[in-house]
Amino acid sequence: MYSKEFIAEIPKTDLHLHLDGSLRLETLIDLAKTNKVDMPSYTVEGLREKVFKDHYDGLPDYLHGFMYTCAVLRDLENLERCSYELAQDNQREGVRYCEIRFAPQLHMDGKDLTMERVFEAVNKGLKHAQDEFNNRDEIKNGDEPPFHYGIIACAMRMFGRSSFSPYYTDLYGVHKYCKPMEVIKLGALELAKGVVAIRDKTGIPIVGFDLAGQEAGYPAGHFAEAYSFVHRNFMQKTVHAGEAYGAESIFQAIKDLHTDRIGHGYYLFDRDKVTDPDIEDKDAYIEGISGYIADRRITIEVCLTSNLQTNSMLTDIKQHSFKKMLDRRLSTTFCTDNRLISNTTVSKEIDLAVNNFDINAKALKNIIAYGFKRSFYHETYAEKRKYTRQAMTYYDKIAAKHGVK
Repeated sequence: MYSKEFIAEIPKTDLHLHLDGSLRLETLIDLAKTNKVDMPSYTVEGLREKVFKDHYDGLPDYLHGFMYTCAVLRDLENLERCSYELAQDNQREGVRYCEIRFAPQLHMDGKDLTMERVFEAVNKGLKHAQDEFNNRDEIKNGDEPPFHYGIIACAMRMFGRSSFSPYYTDLYGVHKYCKPMEVIKLGALELAKGVVAIRDKTGIPIVGFDLAGQEAGYPAGHFAEAYSFVHRNFMQKTVHAGEAYGAESIFQAIKDLHTDRIGHGYYLFDRDKVTDPDIEDKDAYIEGISGYIADRRITIEVCLTSNLQTNSMLTDIKQHSFKKMLDRRLSTTFCTDNRLISNTTVSKEIDLAVNNFDINAKALKNIIAYGFKRSFYHETYAEKRKYTRQAMTYYDKIAAKHGVK
């Protein structure tokens, strides 16, 4: 129904895209050699076999590769280079707007690598790629929508005393009488205050705040203070929720963290994940929350390949809860999560979806439109509407070219 050429040409977004999970493999090898980072292989083939695979044995295996990517990204020049290349990779497959997220505290060292300098390096790389792309004639004359980006800061749900991040290790060191969860919450609050100050001081488009990491055992409610701070300072919010827990966790993210979007939301409809003994009718509770999400257009950042790779219970993509999201007309958008670790692109995610779910032309256009409409676009609301209209007008042009009605 939809050709790969059509999917490649339409304007797309990626609103859930981790920088440290989306390096070019060749770049990772080059930087590892330069920075003397030990890896199990220094060839593309070797790393694809041993680390960055098509299939993983659950979430820990999936996350293993981050120890290598984070190791090379603890350097300002490397952060700039990888950000620049990531923007280019998106541009080449027709992504016109993306939000790159990362945890700056994983790349800080308490010395030269300050939070502000980390953000500056990432922004420099992204802006360089944006300026190059938007300098093309077809962009300047308005024939095609330009490329834009935003940056999302990730607070970590958990980190240990012997974390591979120097910043987090030091944080435990100066709070040695605090309980681990108290230190973790302090780290999130420090990040919240830092991103607001840096955004306001520098104008860097830090457009959102996220909570990432292991959901099991680290409920969203623990981070209400950090989220309350960014909420009061008009920063938009997303939360990884529904990866390990279900509807209750998702609703907690909405109720306690004021989230505007949900990352993954995979277990939204799983009645076995509803554990509160006071909830007598689990089905009614799930339908109530899904209706609440639908009515308020709280967008779910759907990452099909990533979910397939990290959830051993999901053996066929057709089993994915995305079908129920479509049936209930939820606001959803296609995302990659990690381009390197999941070996995917936005185009691949769309292709996977349209070949496994009932998505007619109108539904596909709506999903693409949600990516632009529910983005954390850093300009005014009027500018965001104008940009979205331009992108969707271009979408219609491509659809007509390929006979998609």
